[in-house]
Amino acid sequence: MQQQIFKIGDVTLNFRHYSGMDLYSDGDVEDEILSIVRNHREEEYPEIIEQERSWPIFYHLSRERANIVEWIPMTGRERVLEVGSGCGAITGMLASKAAEVTCVDLSRKRSEINAVRNNTCGNVTIHVGNFRDIEPDLPNHYDYIFLIGVFEYAQGYIGTEKPYENFLRMLFRHLTPGGRIVIAIENRLGLKYLAGCAEDHLGTYFSGIQGYRPDSDATTFSRNGLIRILKTMGIRNYHFYYPYPDYKFMNLLYSDQYLPHASDLLDNVYNFDRDRLILFNEKQAYENLIQDGMYPAFANSFELVIGPGFPTIFAKYSGDRAEPFRIRTDITVDAAGRRLIEKHPLTPAAVGHIQSMYSAYTALSARFRGSDLEINDCRLDQTGNIARFSYVSGIPLSELLDYCLFKDDMESFHKLFDEYLRRIRFGEEEAVSDYDLIFSNIMVSGPIWTVIDYEWTWGKRIPSREIAFRALYCYRLEDRKRRILDPRPFYQQLGLTVEDVDRLISEEADFQKYVTGERLSLVEIWRALGRKAVIPAELETEPEMPGERDPLTVQVYSDIGEGFSEENSYYAQERYNRHHAITLEIDLLPGTRAIRIDPAFAPCLVTLQLVAWNGVSVNERPPVVTIHPNGRWIGSDSVLFATDDPGIEFGIAVNERENKNHVTVTMTTALLPAEVADSVDEGLNEEKGLSRLEEPQSKRRGVFGRHRKH
Repeated sequence: MQQQIFKIGDVTLNFRHYSGMDLYSDGDVEDEILSIVRNHREEEYPEIIEQERSWPIFYHLSRERANIVEWIPMTGRERVLEVGSGCGAITGMLASKAAEVTCVDLSRKRSEINAVRNNTCGNVTIHVGNFRDIEPDLPNHYDYIFLIGVFEYAQGYIGTEKPYENFLRMLFRHLTPGGRIVIAIENRLGLKYLAGCAEDHLGTYFSGIQGYRPDSDATTFSRNGLIRILKTMGIRNYHFYYPYPDYKFMNLLYSDQYLPHASDLLDNVYNFDRDRLILFNEKQAYENLIQDGMYPAFANSFELVIGPGFPTIFAKYSGDRAEPFRIRTDITVDAAGRRLIEKHPLTPAAVGHIQSMYSAYTALSARFRGSDLEINDCRLDQTGNIARFSYVSGIPLSELLDYCLFKDDMESFHKLFDEYLRRIRFGEEEAVSDYDLIFSNIMVSGPIWTVIDYEWTWGKRIPSREIAFRALYCYRLEDRKRRILDPRPFYQQLGLTVEDVDRLISEEADFQKYVTGERLSLVEIWRALGRKAVIPAELETEPEMPGERDPLTVQVYSDIGEGFSEENSYYAQERYNRHHAITLEIDLLPGTRAIRIDPAFAPCLVTLQLVAWNGVSVNERPPVVTIHPNGRWIGSDSVLFATDDPGIEFGIAVNERENKNHVTVTMTTALLPAEVADSVDEGLNEEKGLSRLEEPQSKRRGVFGRHRKH
């Protein structure tokens, strides 16, 4: 007879009700996950995720998984029950917030992973087995019961005629008066499933939308479907929250008291667990649903709180940052019904960043004292770890500019920009600057303009024209529709040269690296996992469908005597790394006359670091490759592409075409805003007195066709 209770570190495992068989598993990868948590610290998980490029490893070890409970306020005295604790992605966070955490899970292997991963948490006990068997032994003192990705499996857990209602009845027996049940679950009518994402549990398209089979392993619900279950049980005290893009990797949390604005929802293409279709533009669909008050019905996920609600009505996670800058921003409601803004550190290293916000407030207030640009007040709580700000009503300056831009009222747009420039220039000689004084960080209420976020304030003078450039730059990047704005007249107004623009873009890239550190963003992880977002052929002619392909996708064409064609092309499996570099290994068929590499699907700057022919650099042997980009050579090895369809053609010498050859290309690619690429290109034209087509042929042949200095 196996030992029923033992410990891994400080965590207690109880196998009294374990059947001896794990009823579900991700397979051998769980052994790999166990090895990772046994031999590595939690701080190392992000790097391992990037190296392994495995969906199960990413899913089980990603720190973003815990966001779904991290925002919930606790005093540290609560007793918590977590049903379906799995590999412990949520358990560790709960253990850090509560006095006692009791876990229940069907899988021995996953429970061992959980225990090893959280082995220093002496307040955690894990029961292994079916909840229905374990439930009679559980105490009746829990302040919170968490079902994160579990409620949909109630039919398998409970197996009665009304499994979902009976599951909740069982849970209520263990809840203290005033306690809460927290359920995170997919919305079967979530917009992403309508737009082409497969159902999470079955992996098939439209399964939840069309209706589940009676024998389905899992069943998710619409908002009204969940409400019907609650009403059947006589439950009236419940609150819906809306994790975005979903509850698994939440970075925004909305509520019925604070719903998204039309331009808020941008992360709609990326789907981490499998490839997806793109049937329509989700961002535009969300904009229309939000305007019609229908977002709650089509949110991708729900976080349902049964019991009292929370003061927090909105949360935003800045998780794609280096440790010293990872924070959470909340909108809360106090006892008097007033809204407040709070910023919380997500890591111990970020406490200093939070505290610096008060210093920024005092410095900026001094600079703009006597001006007509208000700085929203900031104060620190008693611990000094939370920064609090007043909630400022009004309209973001970015939305006012949108109204002018989309109504083609450029006269009013220029007036707003001129007013912005006038106000931010006040006290410009002072040694303090808000680098992030972008349009969306200014709230306008009649004549009162208030800076609501000044997180990136430096104790030095930054010229206002550079602050204004960044505001324009970010404004156009925040929304694809804003690209109709031609920024060049504004650059001229600011007195910026092409060289200035190039320098400022480089500084912005350096700033982003400073903020994000060396880790990949979620978008880059999506790319590293090799997921695809596919538009059905019948829809490919639809204009302006964002996300139809990653702009940093590389396409390779071969000309075997019939010219270049889509039929003789493929998308490279290789991906750009965090340094924006990629190496392509291309096998050529006999008869290949040329290949063409499209480095991106956007204007960009490409540097060719290496072109090798059968393993030997083409600089070190007689020329067998000529290089013809449809862009402009800058220096000896870089090409500027002021086009959405950049391409580099590699011509093959006649005497080499009948052999089977191999080409290696290593290059770095930096995407550029279209107006910047155009501006730099035109500046070079003016400097040289040439158009692109007038360049000397010897120049257009490319660096590898002539002597190159090393």
